[in-house]
Parts: sequence; structure tokens; C-alpha cells
Amino acid sequence: MKEEDVKKVVREGYARIARKESSCCAPITNCCGNASRAEDISRMIGYGDEELGSVPEGANLGLGCGNPIALASLREGETVLDLGSGAGFDCLLAANKVGKSGKVIGVDMTPEMIDKARGNARKGNYTNVEFRLGEIENLPAADNSVDAVISNCVINLAPDKGRVFKEAFRVLKPGGRLMISDLVLLKELPESIRDSVEAYIGCLTGAVMRDEYLKAIRDAGFRDVKVMDETHYPVDRMANDPTAKAIIEDFNIPDRALKGIAESVVSIRVQGKK
Repeated sequence: MKEEDVKKVVREGYARIARKESSCCAPITNCCGNASRAEDISRMIGYGDEELGSVPEGANLGLGCGNPIALASLREGETVLDLGSGAGFDCLLAANKVGKSGKVIGVDMTPEMIDKARGNARKGNYTNVEFRLGEIENLPAADNSVDAVISNCVINLAPDKGRVFKEAFRVLKPGGRLMISDLVLLKELPESIRDSVEAYIGCLTGAVMRDEYLKAIRDAGFRDVKVMDETHYPVDRMANDPTAKAIIEDFNIPDRALKGIAESVVSIRVQGKK
């Protein structure tokens, strides 16, 4: 798919999620119809009960693949930028960490998600969070303006990941940190799946090889790039994912092959410094 077509597909897919019509990276039974299921998913990927209970209902859509906040070591008074902020879950958690003297900026290209996030911030009376409509390849933020950039299972959706990391580097202050969770590949997916629109909304088609992903971070200028955690994408989540639906229904691939595909996908948590 062309870059603009990819963005259109992703934007429309996430708009449906914001309107509670379907799910994305998470299983179809996620919080778009079941808040407790979203919490279960979030616990599996590293969020604690205290974090889950500290934000307004509706902020957590269960769409992540890790917990970047757990690694960010955020401090009071810092400014944080979230790439692909969705309904605001990680932004609100970050806001609790940086306090009233700090600031959190969420950027998302889907107007419906921006509206949802702003509503959640109002519900929780957050005064240190703002949400900006924009693309992560062209961040609406000034040079050298933030202390930490976080992202959760979003950069894999961007057609130009190198550009995303260069933008993250640009907006970070010297000494600033990059803390992200994302999906990468240990081996290439079949071409038929890479070309699937449903798979793109399911967050896998955009994923690239692990080494390619880490190289893009280093090439953007980051130093001390480290993978802090790496886990296989669970097969039981794949079984209900739109990606798996596309694979099974459109390409008639057996369960054994589906398991092999799941084993080629890993969730990583990466950090780097400017």
C-alpha cells in the first residue's frame, strides 16, 4: 500500500475503535465492549492495579503491547510526549508521575481519539495534559522541548519509522529519553499478510524486522539503545485479532501456520538517549 493509503486505513480503523465499533491490536473482545477485558490485557503487558485504577474509565482501550511508563522513570516537573496517544491512557498515567509542575502532550492523527482523550482528561480533572492532532512523522512540538518521548504499539503502524525516530530525537532535550513498547518481527511475514488491510489495522503488517527497527533508532541519533524486555506475541491474542481473522478467512491458513506467524512476532520495550 502507498503511504497515504496506509495512513487512511489506520486512521479509519482507529476512528472505529474510538466509536466502540471494533478493536485493533487487542482481541476483538477488548474494552470496546468490555472494560474488564481491557484491564486483563493491560495487566498481562505490565500495568499494575494501582495504575489501572488511577485513570478515568474509558481511557484504557487495551490496545497496547507493553508498559512504557514502567520504564520511563518519569520525574516531577518533566515534560513528556506520547506518540499515538489514543484515548489518553499512558498520557494520564504519565501526568500522575510528573505532577502539576510537569506537562504531558499526547499526539494522535485520529480526531475521534483526540476527542475521546480530551474528554477523559476532563473527567479526571487533569490540568497538566493536552492532546494535539497530528502525525508522528511530523510532530506538532518544538525542538528540544521535552524530557521523555513514550509510545505504545504505535510506531509499527507508521510507514516511515525512520522519520518518526528523527522527529522524536528533534523534540527531545539533550539528555532526553526515548521509552517505547512496540511489535517487531523475528522473521518476515508472508507477502499475502503484509498486503492485508485488516492485518494493518491489526498492527502486524506494519511491523519490521527487529534489527531494522533498532537500527532506525540509532540512525536517528539515539545512543545507548537497549532492549529492556522482549516477549513473544501471545497466540491466544492472535486467535481473536483482526489480523488472524484476515489470515484464516481470506487466505485459508491452518492453525499451525498461524502459530508460526505468532512466534515470529515479539513485543519489545526499548530505551535510548539523546
